[in-house]
Amino acid sequence: MLDWENIFATRATRMRASEIRELLKLLDQPDIISFAGGIPDPALFPDEAFKQAYGDIFSGPRANAALQYSISEGYKPLREWLVTEMVKIGIPCSVDNVFITSGSQQALDYIGKLFLSPKDTALVTWPTYLGALQAFNAYEPTYDQLSLNGNRTPDGYREAAAKAGGAVKFAYLSADFANPTGETVDRPGREKLLALADELDIAIIEDAAYQNLRYDGEPVPPIMALDIARSGGIENTRTIYSGSFSKTLAPGLRVGFVVAAMPVIRKLVLMKQAADLHSSTINQIAIAHVAERIFPEQVAKIRKAYSARRDAMLAALARYMPAGTSWTKPEGGMFVWVRLPEGMDGGELLARSIQTEKVAFVPGRAFYADGSSNNTLRLSFSCASETMIEEGIQRLGRLIGTAVAEAA
Repeated sequence: MLDWENIFATRATRMRASEIRELLKLLDQPDIISFAGGIPDPALFPDEAFKQAYGDIFSGPRANAALQYSISEGYKPLREWLVTEMVKIGIPCSVDNVFITSGSQQALDYIGKLFLSPKDTALVTWPTYLGALQAFNAYEPTYDQLSLNGNRTPDGYREAAAKAGGAVKFAYLSADFANPTGETVDRPGREKLLALADELDIAIIEDAAYQNLRYDGEPVPPIMALDIARSGGIENTRTIYSGSFSKTLAPGLRVGFVVAAMPVIRKLVLMKQAADLHSSTINQIAIAHVAERIFPEQVAKIRKAYSARRDAMLAALARYMPAGTSWTKPEGGMFVWVRLPEGMDGGELLARSIQTEKVAFVPGRAFYADGSSNNTLRLSFSCASETMIEEGIQRLGRLIGTAVAEAA
């Protein structure tokens, strides 16, 4: 028989199964309370609006166009709508600066392909979004820790990258309500990152998947907005802004977008022509239809629901978690990051939790490029009712307390 492993490209050795994708299978088990999947609540999808959108498409003059090939840049009315939205958050741009992708995950894959040669360095936070690591891994990079509060210097980053056999190419982060921690980078941190990127002459990849999901606190300007304000225009920026409709309208339609200077957009268009030609035409038209009509109301609806669930989770954690356990207090997004008592292993705790308490979560180790920090875990509150949150956190707190007592 053919030895497939022997003829795969070397990049195939860097491909790993997503622990989160595997854990999503638990959602089909009715006895499991799951805080694992960082996915939107389907009960909050604007299904009636999409029924009307697809009905209008097929009953109107756009029916044939919706089923036809389209341009690689994306459906122009959707890109025009995005231009108006970008202006609202301090990112003035033209339609030519907007590129539609098949979800923001495709954007990350393209960005990895565009910037990373084998052994080049990507700066990522410790922890970071697991999907970004999966997207970048295929291009065989080295990772270094992006620290905005430490004492790392530009020369230190350069030297580490050169020792690894390449150069620093970009810094990737989710600045608002990050997956997995729920934390937000403050304005001084964003300005510090821009200064670091200037010193290293690298790109900044701003993953803004959760930016619309703010529940309290004061909004912080996007990194790209700060970049434009200091540089005078989007064509002078080094920031690449990646967004998505998955967390606000419908993840199943797989519509995301990139906003960037034209040299970047031109390369991304060439990649798309070689990969899938263009994102689904009909889905782009439907997203444009729904966004133009109900986007503010839809965002307000999901903010109200998720805010209540976040509050329920934070209150339950305060009631039931034993001493030595700490957690983040996010102002938005879908996640709370928990740090367990020292010596406790999140993976081992998950196996025990599934067996005895029927509660699922994601062990934190998966989010570290170096596989460190075993004593962490990610909890998602987006798909659990407040009653489920109360019961699930109580069970989890009981399990952690038992494990602490056993270790004493």
